[in-house]
Amino acid sequence: MSKNKKSSSDSATIALNKKARFDFFIEQRFEAGLVLQGWEVKSLRAGRVQLTESHIIIKQGEAWLLGAMITPLQTASTHIHPDATRTRKLLMHRQELSKLIGQVERKGYTLVATAMYWKRGRAKLEVGLAKGKKQHDKRALIKERDWQRDKQRGLKYQ
Repeated sequence: MSKNKKSSSDSATIALNKKARFDFFIEQRFEAGLVLQGWEVKSLRAGRVQLTESHIIIKQGEAWLLGAMITPLQTASTHIHPDATRTRKLLMHRQELSKLIGQVERKGYTLVATAMYWKRGRAKLEVGLAKGKKQHDKRALIKERDWQRDKQRGLKYQ
């Protein structure tokens, strides 16, 4: 009698924030848990989350996720009124929080949500400690990406 378990080869990634990697230099990554309601977990399982406009603030020694859109399912319960962009608390170790507070307040870093994924049945958020890119850095990245694409095309047709 064997149980059917989901293997780790299944996609554990719920959402990626590719815009954060384009707009910021991400220097360090941290893992944080999320305080969610039941309807939010169901929506995450359906993949109805968007992290592109989200960011993280630290207020009164706690980390909060702002702007993440978790779209409620149509089958959500009728006695609740879901708020898709509500502020959600992040669960992190005290040492990590104190390190992040120091970096954000003193050195001018910002905190961005880079990915959301499942780990042992729980939703986790990858928090990136980042510095903003200047416009010329973004242009150089686009130029390099175009050059690599053209180079691959040239090799393909030779």
